[in-house]
Amino acid sequence: MRDRGGGVSIERLSASSLDAFRTLHAGDDAWCQCVAWWVPDWDGWNARTAEENAALRQSLFDRGVHDGYLIRFDGALGGWCQAWRRSAFTKLTAQFGPAPDEQAWMIGCVLIKPPFRGKGLARQALRLVVDDLRVRGASSIDAFPKRHAGDEGELWNGPESTYLGLGFRVVKDDPKRPLLRISFL
Repeated sequence: MRDRGGGVSIERLSASSLDAFRTLHAGDDAWCQCVAWWVPDWDGWNARTAEENAALRQSLFDRGVHDGYLIRFDGALGGWCQAWRRSAFTKLTAQFGPAPDEQAWMIGCVLIKPPFRGKGLARQALRLVVDDLRVRGASSIDAFPKRHAGDEGELWNGPESTYLGLGFRVVKDDPKRPLLRISFL
């Protein structure tokens, strides 16, 4: 799916694009492997090793869980957006308390590699992700951005202002991490 106004495109993660995912999640981004929402709670999260997170990520792939989108800018691999059915993440229910809804999705992570930051890539890619999830039958999409991040490393959920600009609304306000939602029904 390509943005009509620029060189931004997204590609659903699939078995054939796992190498691109691994390329994005190497080097400085190797530790997390975008599994933060897949562990049952935050206890011990910072003590997990890169190897533990890589093993969890591989187990997701082995089960056919391809939970997001690769983001490209003018064809170059520039980022990643985790998006999956909200019901798969028990930690979300425990932390934010959203009502059960099998058609609700969530955006858990937005990773833009440093050379691609500051170009509006996250905003354009998130618009494409929202459009694709709507076509896929999502009743709503939740996001959990950190409010007033002190550094870029804290923006792993994407910037709050970007979600608000896409039509998300605050469902549960919190001074650190509000729950935002866009509904389609």
